[in-house]
Amino acid sequence: MERKKIIQSDFILFSTALIWGFAFVAQKEGMEYIGPFTFNAIRFILGSLTLLPVLYILNNRASAKTKVKPRITLMQAGLIAGTALFLGATFQQIGIKYTSAGNAGFITSLYVIFTPILGIFLGMIPKFRVWIGAILATIGLYLLTVNGNLEIAPGDLLVLICALFYAVHVHVIGWLSPQFSSYKLALLQFLVAGMMSSFAAILVEPVIWHLIEKALIPLLYVGILSTGLAFTLQIVGQKIALPSHAAIILSFEAVFAAIGGWLFLGETFSLKSIIGCLLMFAGIIIAQINILRKTKMNQI
Repeated sequence: MERKKIIQSDFILFSTALIWGFAFVAQKEGMEYIGPFTFNAIRFILGSLTLLPVLYILNNRASAKTKVKPRITLMQAGLIAGTALFLGATFQQIGIKYTSAGNAGFITSLYVIFTPILGIFLGMIPKFRVWIGAILATIGLYLLTVNGNLEIAPGDLLVLICALFYAVHVHVIGWLSPQFSSYKLALLQFLVAGMMSSFAAILVEPVIWHLIEKALIPLLYVGILSTGLAFTLQIVGQKIALPSHAAIILSFEAVFAAIGGWLFLGETFSLKSIIGCLLMFAGIIIAQINILRKTKMNQI
């Protein structure tokens, strides 16, 4: 039964990575018509609306199954998770306008390296393999993003900052998900991120309805599937998996992003970029290699 729960959790997280990977294509396509804050505001509002019927059907049954007694209120949890989500999504959405979907996918996946390193501040000392993985990922990042003039593209740098905030979000969800209903926590974080994005959009971006209509299909995919469904699946999956365990499975979104960019956007990688991607992915796997071993539930 314990092993079955682990497999179910892994499948949920892998499905999340698949949805997120192809979302990079939709995000880049949507940016052809509307600004990043407007895009994110609509996606998070759609994500919230997606969860409302789920909460109604469950009739609060999800809240009955929590592992530990909450240390903060649900509203506080939603504010914390939503703020981390807003920051990560903002840097990613702005950055993806100036880089490829494939690049954005691989750079975003570096939160797998950042997650255990940030754990230092929580008293979690990274294993030696994490540092080896970080070195390989850094070399790979250099090959993927730095040009002949030793400059990193602005879009790649912004997505790198996004990866740092998503690592924070992984830790936040790992802390909060055992304490609250997965669906209520997801709904609140979407509402918080949506309100923050809406406020920013009102301040700095024009709202042009006919352009929003042109971006409707990307918005529906990212809002309903990538946001409403996938982020909720992340919370459900992380009820069992540790942040570092979840991070390595979720990192496969980079592979799906590259596949999506190739299939739908005609993106290609140079030999130098391919080597960089392989080194980054190798670093990610090495950093978390021990989670592939059979482990008892209370050790995960």
